Amino acid sequence: MKNQQTAIRRTAEQGWLSFIPWSLHAWLVPVAIAALWQMAGGLGWISQALLPTPLMIAKQFVHLGVSGELWGHFEVSILRAFSGFILGSLTGLALGMSTGLGSMAERTLDPSIQMLRTVPLLSLIPLFILWFGIGEFSKILMISLGAFFPVYVNTFLGIRSVDAKLYEVSRIFQYSKLQLLTRLILPSALPNILLGIRLSLGVSWLVLVVAEMMGTSAGIGYMIQDARAYSQTDIVFVGIIIFAMIGKLSDSSVRLLETRLLSWRETYKG
Repeated sequence: MKNQQTAIRRTAEQGWLSFIPWSLHAWLVPVAIAALWQMAGGLGWISQALLPTPLMIAKQFVHLGVSGELWGHFEVSILRAFSGFILGSLTGLALGMSTGLGSMAERTLDPSIQMLRTVPLLSLIPLFILWFGIGEFSKILMISLGAFFPVYVNTFLGIRSVDAKLYEVSRIFQYSKLQLLTRLILPSALPNILLGIRLSLGVSWLVLVVAEMMGTSAGIGYMIQDARAYSQTDIVFVGIIIFAMIGKLSDSSVRLLETRLLSWRETYKG
């Protein structure tokens, strides 16, 4: 009886959304925008040379996929993005834990890192080209630098946000330093660390676009740059959609990991 009343109340709160499967709710806005976009293009309200219709973009997507050109660029971009992300996030996690756990490391390392964090990443491109050339190492290093700061800042914040009362409890149980780290500090800081990883993934894709427009012959960013030079707007949109899809999939993967690792946490559901 109670479950039935709860279901009725949720139905009343959601209104017409209750008649649509929950898994499709996120698709309502994109589908509506695509339908209006297609209608405006089909009626000639929008120039298809400047803004091709979703149908034209879908046809170009299929053409590039069948020819194999799209997958070649895609593999190169995936390798670059995740190589830079892994390098940057692991370095950020290590230094974030060092400065979060040690006051001496905080006093000596954190001011310099915070100073570097305020430097616009795009302003470093000329130096990266001069120091490391335009090869793969330069691109991966640039992506890793962008991925470093979100993980570092959130790891440091997570460790320093652990409730002081929990430390008092750990003294009662006589935890060793290793037990204190693995049973108290890391579990308490995990929400912030996972948030840093989510932000780091997003930044990795943003920096990838810039890196692939910097003297390269393959990658989704290069494909977009090449299409722009020849006014192939539909191919530009294909590249943008791929970045959006991969970014969403990677973000959803981390959110799924959050759901499983942080099932003990009670938060506001909206």
